[in-house]
Amino acid sequence: MSNSREALEEALSHHRESLEQLENMVNNYIQETSAETSTPAHMPVNTPVTWYMPLIEITYFVAAVLFILGLKKMSSPVTARNGIVWAGVGMVIATLATFFYPHMSNYVLIILGVAIGGGAAWWTAKRVAMTDMPQMIAMYNGLGGGAAAAIAAVELLKGTDHPLSVQTLAVLGALIGCVAFSGSVIAYAKLDGLMKTAVRFNNQQLINLAVFVITALMGMLVIYQGADAHPVLIILFFALALSFGVLMGLPIGGADMPVVISLFNALTGLAVGFEGFVLGNAAMIIAGTVVGSAGTLLTQLMAKAMNRPIGNILFKSFGATETEAVGEVEGSMKEVEASDAAVMMAYAGQVVIVPGYGMAVAQAQHKIWELSKALIDRGVRVKFAIHPVAGRMPGHMNVLLAEAGVPYDLIFDMDEINAEFEQTDVAVVIGANDVVNPSARKNPESPIYGMPILNVDKAHNTIVIKRGQGKGFSGIENLLFYADNTRMLYGDGQKAAAELLQQLKEL
Repeated sequence: MSNSREALEEALSHHRESLEQLENMVNNYIQETSAETSTPAHMPVNTPVTWYMPLIEITYFVAAVLFILGLKKMSSPVTARNGIVWAGVGMVIATLATFFYPHMSNYVLIILGVAIGGGAAWWTAKRVAMTDMPQMIAMYNGLGGGAAAAIAAVELLKGTDHPLSVQTLAVLGALIGCVAFSGSVIAYAKLDGLMKTAVRFNNQQLINLAVFVITALMGMLVIYQGADAHPVLIILFFALALSFGVLMGLPIGGADMPVVISLFNALTGLAVGFEGFVLGNAAMIIAGTVVGSAGTLLTQLMAKAMNRPIGNILFKSFGATETEAVGEVEGSMKEVEASDAAVMMAYAGQVVIVPGYGMAVAQAQHKIWELSKALIDRGVRVKFAIHPVAGRMPGHMNVLLAEAGVPYDLIFDMDEINAEFEQTDVAVVIGANDVVNPSARKNPESPIYGMPILNVDKAHNTIVIKRGQGKGFSGIENLLFYADNTRMLYGDGQKAAAELLQQLKEL
């Protein structure tokens, strides 16, 4: 009996050891699988996953949701301010969560970088004039692309043996981020007046194509060599990518800047999304994808508003150089005094105001709104008509009018207002040019033919507030200025609006 009991205990002991070995094997397999699926690509596969990693991922998810909701709210002027706050809170949450990421170090440098970057952004945002908002947006777009390219540079220069997919995404993010950064710098220089004209030279597109092909080949070589890629090769790849961004932006004229800014915004989002995959960062992936998608859609909408494909904008450069108008212009520009213009507006049933970049330059939005309120007090219906590509960035005119206090229900998009011009007694154009040029409808040989415009020429009377008799960025004459029902009120936009207001009060 004793022998059988000992034999049974020995069998159970061996069985228990086998079960323990099996349990250890299963646990090891689970840990390895978890490390492979949840550990970021830049961390070793055998890095242990800490207990708070799921909490960090949930925090990133919350931040991403706030990004999406914030962007959604930014689509309406009424909720745009709250949208910016929501997205900002999401960014703060994502930044704080990053401090708890496994194997993080150099906290002093991180905090110093956040302090310098945040402080500089706060200072510039407080000081920037509304007229300088387009160039600030262009620069911030570029900084996002530059940050994505910097992440790629660190990952590629470390010499880590990344999987092929991660190495490919790192190189793609580097290329796109560099183009967005250097191209945005050129856009900033043009919007800020540091570059007065577009730069064009012989065989420019062929040279651009050659630079792009060489850059792409070097990028493919970096992908192929992986961890063995020489630092000199990587640095040359980045230098060429930055050069291509500069070459891409040089020939693009001021009239195309809204589309170009949207495009660089899309590229920045795409680069951030790619680098998010490289780092295994869910917040970067989602935020980059959302920004890239929104920027792409906005770019397509802006290009459609100009009736020009994106390739034509990038490679034809409609606004790059001055060209003479095709065909003869009949009639002459007819000047009007502020007193007569005030009378026309005071006794009108409806006045539609069409702002453009000239209003931004003159900072006339506040005086225009004062003039509008005076007309409304006299019983005149006042509306504002906004063309999608008016100004130098998407939504430029909407931002200026909102800053002046114009109610949102008085601001109408082109599609909403165009049918009303035929019933409008007076249309007032201040600083807009190509977006109200009837050549887009009437002259098949015009460079802007086919571009949707505001039908200002169909109003009973039109008053154009303009500094002089110059042409728009397209370099062609505006037929509206020569129409029989158009009168020109020459002078600075703000002073002209103030004079109109004064004359209106004296009636």
